[in-house]
Amino acid sequence: MTSKVEAQALGLLRAIVGDRYVLASKEDTQPYASDATEHFVFYPEVVVKPRTAGEVSQILKLAREARIPVTPRGGGTGLSGGALPVFGGILLSLERMSSILEIDRENLMAVVEPGVVTETFQNEVEKIGLYYPPDPASRGSCLIGGNVAENAGGPHAVKYGVTKDYVLGLEAVLPDGEIIQTGGKLLKDVAGYSLTQLLAGSEGTLAVITRIILKLIPLPRRRYVLYAPFPRLDSAAEALTRLFSEGISPSACEFMEKSAMDIVEKKLGRHFPSRGQAEACLLIELDGNDQGFLDAQAGQTGAILQEYRALDVLFCDSPQKQQEIWNLRRSMGEVVNQLVYKGVDVVVPRTMLSRLLASLREISKKYAVTSACWGHVGDGNIHVNLIKEGLSQEQWDQIVPSAVQEIFSETVRLGGSITAEHGVGFIHKKYLPMRLGQAEIRLMRRIKGVFDPDNILNPGKIFPDYSA
Repeated sequence: MTSKVEAQALGLLRAIVGDRYVLASKEDTQPYASDATEHFVFYPEVVVKPRTAGEVSQILKLAREARIPVTPRGGGTGLSGGALPVFGGILLSLERMSSILEIDRENLMAVVEPGVVTETFQNEVEKIGLYYPPDPASRGSCLIGGNVAENAGGPHAVKYGVTKDYVLGLEAVLPDGEIIQTGGKLLKDVAGYSLTQLLAGSEGTLAVITRIILKLIPLPRRRYVLYAPFPRLDSAAEALTRLFSEGISPSACEFMEKSAMDIVEKKLGRHFPSRGQAEACLLIELDGNDQGFLDAQAGQTGAILQEYRALDVLFCDSPQKQQEIWNLRRSMGEVVNQLVYKGVDVVVPRTMLSRLLASLREISKKYAVTSACWGHVGDGNIHVNLIKEGLSQEQWDQIVPSAVQEIFSETVRLGGSITAEHGVGFIHKKYLPMRLGQAEIRLMRRIKGVFDPDNILNPGKIFPDYSA
C-alpha cells in the first residue's frame, strides 16, 4: 500500500466533490491526523469530504484503480485508532452526510446519514416521544456512522443493547465502488446472510456506510437515579450481582473507582457526593412508565445497596439532580483524555467482576502505576486507564506493554474479551490472538479479502501483523 495521491488524483477528487472539500495542506489535514485514541498522529495525504453515496462510490473507484488507501472517518471520537490514516492516503470524512432523512413514527424507525451527531438524533426523536438508547460517552460529538462501524455501546446497553441491535438496514459502498442495500424497515428478515449485522462493527474495513435504518422505541416517561458509595470494591460488585438476581433490570449501572473520582475532582473542582472513604461508587438508573412499579424497584434497589454496606444511598428523582451526577460520571473519559494515559476496554461475565477488579489492583501495584477504572458494570464492561503521571518516559515505555498484556491475559482467563465497545482498531490488533483462535482470525481475513481484495479500505486495522 505505497501508492501516493498524485496531482492527477487530486484533480479528479476535486472534480468529484468540489475544491473546498478536498484538503491537501498539512495545516488543513492536521485535525484529521488523530482521533481520541491516546496521542497517536498519522497525517493523511488528503482529506476528502463527500456529500452523497455516489461521490463516495467515485472516490473508492479512483482509489482502487490507483491503489491508494482510504480511511473512513466519522467524528474522530474513537478510542482504538480506527480512524487513524496509518498508511496516509485518502482520509474520507463523512461529516457532510449529516441529514436525518426520515423519522417514521408509525413504524418506530428512522433513516439517517452517517454524519448525524448521535445526541442530535436522540434529541430529535425524543421531541415526538421516541427513544434511541445507544449513548456513547462522546454522544455530543460522535457520529452515528462511526457508532455503527464500531458497534458502540454506552451506559444504557445493559437494558437496551448496543448499536447493532438498532440497525435494521444499511446503504454501503464497497471498496470497488459498488453501492449495496442491506436489510430494510423490517423487524424480521432471514433472506440470506445478514450483511447488515456483518457490517455493523466491522470498523470501516469492509465498506463505507452511507445510510442507516434505525429502530426506535417509545420514550420511557419516568426515571430514577440512585448513587451509592461503597467502602470496598468487592462489596459494590456483589451488590450488583444481587440486583440482577432479584429481577431488577436497571437501564444503566455504572461503576466508578476511587482513583478515577479523585482525578475528576482534582481537574474539575467538583465533588462526588457522600464519598468519604469510599473505594468505589455505583450509579444505578431505573426507567419506565409505571410510577408505582418504579417506586417499588427503587426502594428494593436501595435496600440491597444498603445490605451490601453502602456508605450512603442517594435517590436522585429530579432531572436536575440526575443530570448533575451523570455529568460527573460522563466527564471521566474527557478528563483522562487530557492526560498521558493508556486505555483498555475489557469485559467479563458479570459474576467475574469482583475478581477482575481485584486483579487490576494487583497489576497496578506490581508495576507501580496509577490506574483509573470505571465502566458499565451492568454488562461486565470496565474501562481501565493507566496514567503516566510520576513516571519517566523510559519507565512508561517499559511498563505499558507488559501491564496491558497482563490485563488482557487475566480478562480472557476469566472468560472475557479484550474489547467490549471500543473496537480492536489499530492499537490493540496485536492482542487479537489472545481472544480469538487462528481459525477464527483466518476466516475473518478471508471475509476481508472477499470485500476488499486490494486491501485499500482502512488497512492496518483489526488483524495482527496485517499489511498490504
